[in-house]
Amino acid sequence: AVGSAAMEEEAAAHNGSAAGAGTGAGSSAAARPPATPEGMALAYGSLVLMALLPIFFGALRSVSCAKSKNSSEMPETITSRDAARFPIVASCTLLGLYLFFKIFSQEYINLLLSMYFFVLGILALSHTISPMMNRFFPANFPNKQYQLLFTQGSGESKEEIVNYEFDTKDLVCLALSSIVGVWYLLRKHWIANNLFGLAFSLNGVELLHLNNVSTGCILLGGLFIYDVFWVFGTNVMVTVAKSFEAPIKLVFPQDLLEKGLDADNFAMLGLGDIVIPGIFIALLLRFDISLKKNTHTYFYTSFVAYIFGLGLTIFIMHIFKHAQPALLYLVPACIGFPLLVALAKGEVTEMFSYESSAEILPHTPRLTHFPTVSGSPASLADSMQQKLSCPRRRRQQSPSAM
Repeated sequence: AVGSAAMEEEAAAHNGSAAGAGTGAGSSAAARPPATPEGMALAYGSLVLMALLPIFFGALRSVSCAKSKNSSEMPETITSRDAARFPIVASCTLLGLYLFFKIFSQEYINLLLSMYFFVLGILALSHTISPMMNRFFPANFPNKQYQLLFTQGSGESKEEIVNYEFDTKDLVCLALSSIVGVWYLLRKHWIANNLFGLAFSLNGVELLHLNNVSTGCILLGGLFIYDVFWVFGTNVMVTVAKSFEAPIKLVFPQDLLEKGLDADNFAMLGLGDIVIPGIFIALLLRFDISLKKNTHTYFYTSFVAYIFGLGLTIFIMHIFKHAQPALLYLVPACIGFPLLVALAKGEVTEMFSYESSAEILPHTPRLTHFPTVSGSPASLADSMQQKLSCPRRRRQQSPSAM
């Protein structure tokens, strides 16, 4: 999926080294005049706002994604084994990129990465704007359905490799996204970079699902250690982040007020600092819905915790004038705040026993007992209706059983 591909790349060279990097971007930052207080406030405020948008809307879209039957929109579930293995894989990838930049020409590596993210960015942006664009199409728009099917083998051994369904509206969104892609490829403009970065982040939060809160704690805890080690322990992440020319971070110029759209002294925030906490916040939103109390207490609590953690990151970075591993502040906030609320409400057991893969969302009835009825189709339908109208208490099923 586009979201997971973007996140894995980001996990290799993300966040801390660039998290709100107010000291500037790249090796030429020292030669630039210091940013004005107004410019820095505008840059930091814009980064925080841009970080909140994909988390909020991605979490909302993850709810509908969880009950989608379209194979192209099915979420990818992260298990506890995946979460435990992820920091190790990310560290190996980060170190590999570092060695690549040391051995091979940085120009050719970034050319390959630009082409890779050009394709991914177009797909991600198209998927992001598709629901919004549907409102602008007239009712009489000739919308035709298409299916891209790629199979392997023949007869009974035939296996589907790709089965992607789309329509004419999706093609229009793809064309619009391609314009942004060409703009980014030719100019590497910071606005085009941010459009792709926001699309990657929203897709990651929407399509990557943690299966339970314990898995989320394992993932965030592992990347907490990963982030701190590679930022404070070595110069690997800083080197890769400065060398990596791809939309893996959100940027905003601190000299926008002086130079306008041609500004080039950027503050940055890595996509990993958005996607990693974002998928945990989205999990808590689905947990809120599973409680069926018509409240989103844990979602709003974790959302406020994210704002607090990101604000603390920027404050510490500004005080010490050094790149900060944002997950150092985001992880304790995003886990600690909801946990304190659960302790106060006495719902810790419910929180940690909740399984996202086994969730039953509103308006999604499931038939778990199939009646054995002989006779006409009408009598079979009546029997099924009686079964559904008289639900019985059942025990919680494990994900494997489901």
